[in-house]
Amino acid sequence: MSPHRDAERHAITAAMQRLFDGRPERSTGALTVLQLAAEAGVKRWVLTHKHPDLKTEFERRRAAVNGVPAAYQGLAAQISDLTVTDERLRTQNSELQQRVDAYAQAIYRLSAELQQLRAEQPGNVHPLRPRSRPT
Repeated sequence: MSPHRDAERHAITAAMQRLFDGRPERSTGALTVLQLAAEAGVKRWVLTHKHPDLKTEFERRRAAVNGVPAAYQGLAAQISDLTVTDERLRTQNSELQQRVDAYAQAIYRLSAELQQLRAEQPGNVHPLRPRSRPT
């Protein structure tokens, strides 16, 4: 191989390792062929036409990590856990909101009924007051 071709291969493999380690220097860090080329400092066609074996290796490794660099896999797991927790809390909040609405309706009905009783029999319905405790 020529020295130029060797330099390209070395740049591509080093860039590949940086991307999978989650420490990009020249790219966004996304695990795409375009970002690999940018990270390596080569044009995309150099990667896809002159070094297809490296492109294939990159795509194989990307599939093995589900497109998430190793440095971010812990964060991806956290996101997954937080998504489950968020869904559980949203469900619980919805149930509590329904319960609060039911209580509000019951209080409204009881208040209306008490008001009606007071209007019908003003002397027989006493205002609600807390009992005083003996001292």
